[in-house]
Amino acid sequence: MQLTRYSDYALRVMIFLAARGDRLCAISEIAAAYAISQNHLMKVLHGLGKAGYVISARGRSGGYRLAQPASAIRVGALLRHTEGDVCLVDCAGCALAAGCGVAPVLEEAMDAFFAVLDKYTIADLVARKPGFQGLILSLGLVPPHAGAVQ
Repeated sequence: MQLTRYSDYALRVMIFLAARGDRLCAISEIAAAYAISQNHLMKVLHGLGKAGYVISARGRSGGYRLAQPASAIRVGALLRHTEGDVCLVDCAGCALAAGCGVAPVLEEAMDAFFAVLDKYTIADLVARKPGFQGLILSLGLVPPHAGAVQ
């Protein structure tokens, strides 16, 4: 299975915000860190906000941060949200659909895929490799905006 670009960006955003704790992060800061379009990130952050994964503060010193501790956000749940209904094959209209054994096997594989992801939280991803959080914190050249929560 290959994740959509939307899911990829959502996971990157969540890792970025987790590494920064409670500090508000501007879209421009995240975009610069990953060399991603701010327009794409606005869509991703909007979706994450509607789902309760991030919260935002408006204004000059505004930005985004995680809505809950990174240790409470399961990677599997996040990706289920961003990917929507995942179906590896479209069996509708197939002449063999009534008696085929492929669909249940692929469904089992997808369940196993998400079962592994459900074992990990966003905090686990940040802490998984020594020095990873430092690498995340070093991304981007945009300085934090004045007045951001530290």
